[in-house]
Amino acid sequence: MSDNSSGKEITVPPIADELGRVFAGEGYELHLVGGPVRDAVLRRRVSDLDFTTDARPEATEAILRGCCQTVWTTGADFGTIGGLFRGEQVEVTTFRADAYDRVGRNPIVRYGDSLEDDLQRRDFTVNAMAVSVPGHEFCDPFGGLGDIARRTIRTPAAPESSFADDPLRMLRAARFAAQLGFAVEPATLDAMRRMAPELSRITAERIRDEFVKLMLAPDPVVGLRLLVDTGLAAQFLPELPDLRMEIDEHAQHKDVYEHSLQVLRNAIALETDGPDLLLRIAALLHDIGKPETKEVAAGGGVSFHHHDVAGARLARRRMRELKFPKADVQAVSLLISLHLRFYGYGEGDEAGWTDSAVRRYVTDAGEQLDRLHVLVRSDCTTRNRRKAERLARDYDAFEERIARLRAAEDLRAVRPDLDGNAIMTLLGLPPGPEVGRAWAHLKELRLERGPLPREEAEAELLRWAATEGIAPRPDAG
Repeated sequence: MSDNSSGKEITVPPIADELGRVFAGEGYELHLVGGPVRDAVLRRRVSDLDFTTDARPEATEAILRGCCQTVWTTGADFGTIGGLFRGEQVEVTTFRADAYDRVGRNPIVRYGDSLEDDLQRRDFTVNAMAVSVPGHEFCDPFGGLGDIARRTIRTPAAPESSFADDPLRMLRAARFAAQLGFAVEPATLDAMRRMAPELSRITAERIRDEFVKLMLAPDPVVGLRLLVDTGLAAQFLPELPDLRMEIDEHAQHKDVYEHSLQVLRNAIALETDGPDLLLRIAALLHDIGKPETKEVAAGGGVSFHHHDVAGARLARRRMRELKFPKADVQAVSLLISLHLRFYGYGEGDEAGWTDSAVRRYVTDAGEQLDRLHVLVRSDCTTRNRRKAERLARDYDAFEERIARLRAAEDLRAVRPDLDGNAIMTLLGLPPGPEVGRAWAHLKELRLERGPLPREEAEAELLRWAATEGIAPRPDAG
């Protein structure tokens, strides 16, 4: 049964009414549906306008071509035609009443004859509401409005049936919990626990996309806990549940799992330009090398030597399996590999680090330096106020020292004082591995001693060449 009582209370974007009048003029229904309706009820910003209609895809395409600046048909096989209408992106899908083979994820597309049939196939009741445009008749056959009031995530059909049709919906439940701050109702949660292995039917790319959306949510920790508690994380990110009960050497009353979630929240609190996916993933995974490297000493002490190296390797492997872009994999693994290096800094003063060590820190971090600053600060979760304040002061001093060196040297682009052409000219070498070795030697020298005058750099190069048995040609230089 449709609930029409709240239709007038929902603010529909004027552009939706405009498009509705276009479809009505051609004799078809048009309904704003799914996320835009949910967000309108929640008084959230409405974007990515999704519609459903009784028009078949061919008719929808013809209508949109008559009123849109551009039209795309990439989703036509699933009944979806997209277009740019009055400068806004819209997608219009024919009523669907799909069936699933319950082997893969893609449905056997069947067009439906009613709006309620279309709503029944959707993932959750809060996304199974519609508003007709331009009439604003509100359709809520599965109680989505009540679930929004109760802040509850529930499937329109029996959860076992819904998740058997599309196991990715289980990840979407966790994602919506993180985005909306809602709780998953008990029957739906129980089905997620029992059916977690069904996630193996879903491609790595689709899982990655849902995981990314979850990680960019306002509070991803809520969704991550759901993934771990239901066993879903074990299906695609087993390193995360493996962190539970691994004792953290910094505070033995906390396990590494809880510590990692807190580091993630700390990092989010320090973001300045919106959600930073790579920082968040690095924060979540920074200690995943600890279970593999845990050692218990005879006296009961616990150590995790080289867990930064192990963690970088594990993160690299897992992100590759989830088909993350190569640059993202490299950035996260680099951050994890470097997240401990600061802890050797001077124990409260600068005595422990030379300028050379600071240069190497900046050079090794490269473009990830700003993220590394945030990650290192976020990694301090100690309840010891004195220790936390000391670590913060030390890192403040460290960043100030980096700034001072930057003022004198271009630390972000540390390169040898002589380039490849100069090396070849001075030593009379053709392009090849010897030039590369000479370049690497001069870069090490640059990191160790800072910028050198050209004459001094040339003398150092000639000295190195002599020790390597490279004799400059008589006409070199």
